[in-house]
Amino acid sequence: MGFGHDGDVAVDLIVPMKPPAAGKSRLRGALHGPWDERRHAALVLALARDTLLAATASAGVRRVLVVGSAPATLDALRDLDVEVVGEEAALGLNGALRAGERLLRVSDRGATIGALQADLPALRAEELAAALAEADDRRCFAADRHGTGTTLLVSAPGQPLDPRFGRGSAREHAESGAVPLRLAAPTLRGDVDTPADLEHARLLGLGTHTAALLERECVPH
Repeated sequence: MGFGHDGDVAVDLIVPMKPPAAGKSRLRGALHGPWDERRHAALVLALARDTLLAATASAGVRRVLVVGSAPATLDALRDLDVEVVGEEAALGLNGALRAGERLLRVSDRGATIGALQADLPALRAEELAAALAEADDRRCFAADRHGTGTTLLVSAPGQPLDPRFGRGSAREHAESGAVPLRLAAPTLRGDVDTPADLEHARLLGLGTHTAALLERECVPH
């Protein structure tokens, strides 16, 4: 087992990502002015950077593995304390998570594995740490603020992650035996799929990279 900042058993997190220009299609047009691929990719990368900075600063996190179908498009994340690896695009989100799990278990078969979404720009390290502490060696998940999606899934030590991401994933994870986390953790539950979600995250308090990009792009509030 690995150990976190305070000596407790730690979690290895997998963060799946599409190529930034292709991800977050419902956020196209969220920035003020005409949409273009470069600006959209910059927004997706800013969301991811703030998510990853909070994750790597969180007590209880040992490793962060970013799994992407086109890892070269994620080079801007390589200066963070994360590992970036590739997977076959045909695997899909859950396949990518299972591929990441296999990689992590090569070095520690008994590891606790987590899946964290890459679109949590308001995430606070202390909220993620509290969620991992509440999981307490159980397979658990955090639903998004709407109660339908999943922002975090954590395995029991040495046990399968068994990801069920997709439409209605909160229900799917609960029906598969994962325990819903009860803590409020609004920044952990504040994933960003739409302009309304982005505004909600802004009200929670955006991380520095997303906040700077929105200021630069002059997004109207």
